[in-house]
Amino acid sequence: MKVRIGVGSLPTGAQGVTELVDELEARGIDSLWLPDIVGTDGLDPLTGMAYAAGRTRSLKIGTGVLVLPGRNPALVAAQLASLAALAPTRILPVFGVRSGRARDRQFYPVPGERGAVFDEALLVIRRLLTEERVSHEGAFYQLHDASVGPRPPGPLDLWLAGHAPVALERIGRLGDGWLGSGVSPEEAGRCRLEIERAAAEAGREIEADHYGTNIGVVQDGTSEAEIAAILAATAQRRPEIPPERVVARSWAEARSRITEFVEAGLTKFVIRPATPITSWHGFLDRFEQELRPLET
Repeated sequence: MKVRIGVGSLPTGAQGVTELVDELEARGIDSLWLPDIVGTDGLDPLTGMAYAAGRTRSLKIGTGVLVLPGRNPALVAAQLASLAALAPTRILPVFGVRSGRARDRQFYPVPGERGAVFDEALLVIRRLLTEERVSHEGAFYQLHDASVGPRPPGPLDLWLAGHAPVALERIGRLGDGWLGSGVSPEEAGRCRLEIERAAAEAGREIEADHYGTNIGVVQDGTSEAEIAAILAATAQRRPEIPPERVVARSWAEARSRITEFVEAGLTKFVIRPATPITSWHGFLDRFEQELRPLET
């Protein structure tokens, strides 16, 4: 199976995104993953994907992750169809149920229970991307003879995020892959088994190399006090897991952690700075030195 390692962007302005996109393309790095964080200097992920796709020829671009409930799924399908036409085989959508930041959740109002809205919205997107005409009468969305175009020439893989039991069941039942976040290698292995079990119960099968996770890496020169604060914040979000198993405190630790994840059955990775950086150039120098040799 192919091990691939991409880079996740921090919320940064247009100049920072331009620098990162150009560096990734020039270095031949696999992929860029844009977060969905409102109220920061970060670009809207779908807008950022279009910008990055038009500026590059080989770079894959993913969402890490796009909050789906609260968005019109028919319009999301139309946006993805356009992106896939502009950059065939390079668009990697990953969807989540809700924003990771509580203060951002007001931007994604839903007409019902969030999980149920997510399930139906994902169904609408998949049908619009694969069927010529779609009529749908659901609990939350209604379509009559709807279509989007140009439809992708082949199926567009729709990956999902999450690690709670209900999320793992949903991924097995509806998703084409899993992108975890804030998980240890041990937990990731258990998540994969649960997803595989749920997929089998639904009469489905997820491709063996469609399992991955985000990894936050502490940058060189970060003080011990800053590292302690990062670990404390991680422990607050995931008190059930030692924070040292979630955050890589050095590039060497990130390299070892990826090896552990591969042994647990994961092959796709998004490396994100755990702390703000002043230049992507230095970050990517270390990325290439320490992590790219792990790709197969």
